[in-house]
Amino acid sequence: MKFETFQNKIKNDKAFQEQVFRKFAKAEQERTLKPYQAELIKMQAHLEKHKEKMIILFEGRDASGKGGAIRRITRYMNEKHYRIVALGKPSDVQQSQWYFQRYVEQFPHGGEVVLFDRSWYNRAMVEPIFGFCTKEQYKTFMKSVPMFEEDLIDHGIHFIKIYFSVSKEEQDKRFKERETNPLKQWKLSEIDVQMQERWDEFTEVKYQMLKRTNTYISPWTVIRSDDKFIARLNAIKSILNKIDYEGRDESLDYTVDESIVYSGAVEIEIMEKELREKGKILG
Repeated sequence: MKFETFQNKIKNDKAFQEQVFRKFAKAEQERTLKPYQAELIKMQAHLEKHKEKMIILFEGRDASGKGGAIRRITRYMNEKHYRIVALGKPSDVQQSQWYFQRYVEQFPHGGEVVLFDRSWYNRAMVEPIFGFCTKEQYKTFMKSVPMFEEDLIDHGIHFIKIYFSVSKEEQDKRFKERETNPLKQWKLSEIDVQMQERWDEFTEVKYQMLKRTNTYISPWTVIRSDDKFIARLNAIKSILNKIDYEGRDESLDYTVDESIVYSGAVEIEIMEKELREKGKILG
């Protein structure tokens, strides 16, 4: 495009103006993330040097922004020392095994970071809603998972649980975009469609999950994710604040935004108030 033509479009084409603004805004957001992404490389080098292990879980409703956050976190990291794990439906053999086994098989070795895009918490959220597990399997999981996580922490693994919390309105907006955007249609499934219809059911199982698995040793960090960029930035800060690594750039602001980042305990209090207002029974 010739410069004169570009100038004319800027002056006269409102849609083009908005498109240019979005591109500049996105570029500015990526520029803001880069110093923190550089810190992730330092953190990764620290883990490698000391042969330490890290597991980061990303949970949340569909379209909450987990995948985009993981991509920003790993964008500049050393590919030799991290893995993204997104397990599909278990095989018949895996279904006959100890529930945690297929996840344990993906655990990091010394000096490695493993990021789970969904994890064993499928059994606390998706599976009971859609009948993919029995009530007894659900109860067993909820009873055993705090002990399972305490054990892996006792074995020296740095363990972080991040829950991306998207609003119903924003989720609906993102689903509609998936319907119309050919580059994102592959993300839309039949279960996604039911997510909106069964919103309240997911809210109740989310509450039960947080209530019973948010522990002092293994707490949840909840991040409001309607604004994808702000959620990504705060997720990175939350991870960096987990480890005291060498060479930390103290000129950066590592403080998380308390208007969107909540401890699991605070999120439980917020949810209890909301559920009571709706007349839901809390158990």
